[in-house]
Amino acid sequence: MRHGRTLISSLSPPLLKNPSIHLGNILLLASLTKTLSESGTRNLDPNSIPLSEPLVLQILRKSSLQASKKLDFFNWCRSSNPNFKHSAVTYSHIFRTLCRSGFVEEVPNLLFSMKEDGVVVDSNTFKFLLDAFIRSGKFDTALDVLDYMEELGACLNASVYDSVLVALVRKGQVDLALSIFRKLLEAYNGNDNADSVVCSLPGSVAINELLVALRKADMRAEFKQVFDKLREKEEFELDTCGYNICIHSFGCWGDLAAALSLFKEMKLKEKSLNSGSFSPDLCTYNSLIHVLCSVGKVKDALVVWEELEVSGHEPDVFTYRILIQGCSKSYRIDEATKIFSEMQYNGFAPDTVVYNSLLNGLFKARKLMEACQLFEKMVQDGVRASCWTYNILIDGLFRNGRAEAAYTMFCDLKKKGQFVDGVTYSIVVLQLCKDRLEEALRLVEEMEARGFLVDLVTITSLLVEFYKQGRWDWTERLMKHIRDGHLVPNVLKWKANMETLMKKPPKNRKDYTPLFPSRGDFSEMRSYAGQATGSNDDFEYCDEKGQEMSFIETDQWSSSPYMDQLANQVKSTEHASRLFSLIRGQRVQEKGIGSFDVDMVNTFLSIFLARGKLSLACKLFEIFTDMGVNPVSYTYNSIMSSFVKKGYINEAWGVLNEMDEKVCPTDIATYNLIIQGLGKTGRADIASSVLEKLMKQGGYLDIVMYNTLINVLGKAGYIDEARKLFEQMRSSGINPDVITYNTLIEVHTKAGQLKDAYRFLKMMLDAGCSLNHITDTILDNLGKEIEKLRLRKASIVRDDNNGDDP
Repeated sequence: MRHGRTLISSLSPPLLKNPSIHLGNILLLASLTKTLSESGTRNLDPNSIPLSEPLVLQILRKSSLQASKKLDFFNWCRSSNPNFKHSAVTYSHIFRTLCRSGFVEEVPNLLFSMKEDGVVVDSNTFKFLLDAFIRSGKFDTALDVLDYMEELGACLNASVYDSVLVALVRKGQVDLALSIFRKLLEAYNGNDNADSVVCSLPGSVAINELLVALRKADMRAEFKQVFDKLREKEEFELDTCGYNICIHSFGCWGDLAAALSLFKEMKLKEKSLNSGSFSPDLCTYNSLIHVLCSVGKVKDALVVWEELEVSGHEPDVFTYRILIQGCSKSYRIDEATKIFSEMQYNGFAPDTVVYNSLLNGLFKARKLMEACQLFEKMVQDGVRASCWTYNILIDGLFRNGRAEAAYTMFCDLKKKGQFVDGVTYSIVVLQLCKDRLEEALRLVEEMEARGFLVDLVTITSLLVEFYKQGRWDWTERLMKHIRDGHLVPNVLKWKANMETLMKKPPKNRKDYTPLFPSRGDFSEMRSYAGQATGSNDDFEYCDEKGQEMSFIETDQWSSSPYMDQLANQVKSTEHASRLFSLIRGQRVQEKGIGSFDVDMVNTFLSIFLARGKLSLACKLFEIFTDMGVNPVSYTYNSIMSSFVKKGYINEAWGVLNEMDEKVCPTDIATYNLIIQGLGKTGRADIASSVLEKLMKQGGYLDIVMYNTLINVLGKAGYIDEARKLFEQMRSSGINPDVITYNTLIEVHTKAGQLKDAYRFLKMMLDAGCSLNHITDTILDNLGKEIEKLRLRKASIVRDDNNGDDP
């Protein structure tokens, strides 16, 4: 009885007025349902069935009928009676029925039929279809549906495609999401246009998700394109989350100008609209601190952090993590340790990432004991050490002269069967290559046996040592050990092609044309530094059209005056890429096939330069740069280093100029080479200009830089300046190593300041520094000078005594 009421209520009002018609429809519906259930549409007679929209809807709504039977009946109605056409309502119902039942593959045919009938379903149905295709992973079909909607000229609002964009992004289909976004953006012509296909722009949630995905995929050009396209639309406004995403993204790519400009824009909107909806929040400041740290301006980041602490925003765990990572990478170890302590005092428990960052910084600063104590604290605090933690420990022990301890730790971890990965093996292989090549090869074989991939970093390290030791024939042994059948053959194929090109290089340059044209020399470093950095007093802010914009008025109530000042000083004409990189250039980056050529160029440059074959290295550089391989900082640093060592100072200056023109970020190795070049030319007096340029670009002094400067200044006779650098080195939290002490003992010995030389020897022994063969030679010279001085004093005493005799 209840079922009958349902049927009656669902029929149209005219049918209810005539009981006989009502009863006939009930009987017809029951008969059709029974026939469809038992034999499908083959026993239906089109001449005896009065097709109508209400009847079709009743069949489609029958829960007892299978979805396939409903689809058959739907298609039968259209094919059996050419005069009958389904309505938008029936199409909408069959679409929903099929999607709920998992028959989404039948939808495209129905869409074609709907197009032939000239019917358009409502936007909610289209959204239902899109969601169904996304859920089933049929992304191409979802895109076809959007194309179809465009063809129909349906006016679509954000709710139709926002969820689609978000779903695609979260499923990793970033390219497809970007394609849909572009189509929708092109279809949108503004709300005042009657012919517009899209009624509104994508929502902020969908756009923010897309921007985050593009940043994570390192799709810089696509990110900038989306950003610029959206900025062209007057109706679009970034929300606070969108600003934070863009600031963080541009910061990750070293575009400090863009990041600070966006911050300034937020402050201007906040002030002009008198609204808190655009106010920078803690996430904004975390992003800005991350930006400053990533481009090397850690000093500014620390000031912003201090400003943050009194601005009403409480630093969170991410703030502390960012700062500890930035300070550790830039050798500000004392500051990193201080922030680490404050983090714990404020109730934040450092995680594995924080401990790893500080551990790495301590090892680089030659603070071996402090690093070991930190690891013990990490274990005591119950923080789980990761594989990366042990990689830092093993590498740090090797670099601090504790090779035996590092190898013992590696062997212990292998026995336990944990905390060892391919990177661990690669670290140990790299160390063993230097003097125990046979053992390194056995370790590669063991690495493969344990299932770890032998990567390009490991292979190229071995190749360099093979070549250095004249054992290139061992490459065949290496091939037997490596399971990946493509990597080594590709390396060897690249080598063979390279050797062929070297024999018959393509002539893209005129003969006798300098590879690195010399424009001046290192004596121009002072003016070069001033030109590159500019004055602190000439900053101005310009928009993208080059028009000067007014500064933010000084706001005595601003919660971020220093950050406001940085934003006011930025120039949009500054290099979009980093002027200085905190990360020192590596020979092999291994970023997929896109970096294979430059990785191999860098490797064979290392091989040729290690054997003193500078001309071959230059020819290799010329061939592959002419072929379109873009050099990286390591490439330029390698060439420059050899020029400096060989005494070709003007050519090294040419390399530096080209490196600057290519907007290739300099790193600490570049500045070490500049200082060495100045020392070779006897211009150690320009070192202060170099340091000024380095610090303005966000640079720092690592232990190698300190050693280089002390060596250059000391040998040039600037003994007091060398001693001041030594004290600055210790006060900054970096422990001097054997090279530092050797240099100081040597320069003081040669300057005749034997007491100071002996004082540094005592400091070296008290610090527990391991002596090396160079120390022995220096101490021999010190002993000889002391003996000469003793003999000279004895001679003077004898002369005085002889003069007193009658």
